[in-house]
Amino acid sequence: MTAAEPFRPHVGVHLLLIQDGRVLLLLRANTGFADGSWSVPGGCLDAGETLPEGAAREAREELGIVIDPADLAFAGVCHHADSDGQARIGVFFSATRWTGEPVNAEPSKCDKVDWFRMDDLPDDVVGYIRTGLDAYRRRDSFSLDGWP
Repeated sequence: MTAAEPFRPHVGVHLLLIQDGRVLLLLRANTGFADGSWSVPGGCLDAGETLPEGAAREAREELGIVIDPADLAFAGVCHHADSDGQARIGVFFSATRWTGEPVNAEPSKCDKVDWFRMDDLPDDVVGYIRTGLDAYRRRDSFSLDGWP
């Protein structure tokens, strides 16, 4: 019997910016993934980067704000299977403190940035992001999305 090869899924970092009971969402554009849908700020974890550092970097890149990684709170994990057949791990962090005013710092990848009440999200939120947001609202730290 041969040993199974270890599975190493893609890891994404996702940021829940929370202010006055609302969460900041970005309308994706020109990325090749879920364009025209709303998502939270986030992206791929870079090699050699810790999860909180990656979330803080994404905040700088996408929103032009600075977040101290120590101000990020673990918000949950979503193990999801995307429509492309790839299994992925999405790690969510929440933040209520940052420096600067969030703006669309990547207009080539984002059409709009807006705040939404957590209980009144738009219909067209990326599937696993909605699953992660719903789990956060329920105070669940783990969720699954896209698995049969």
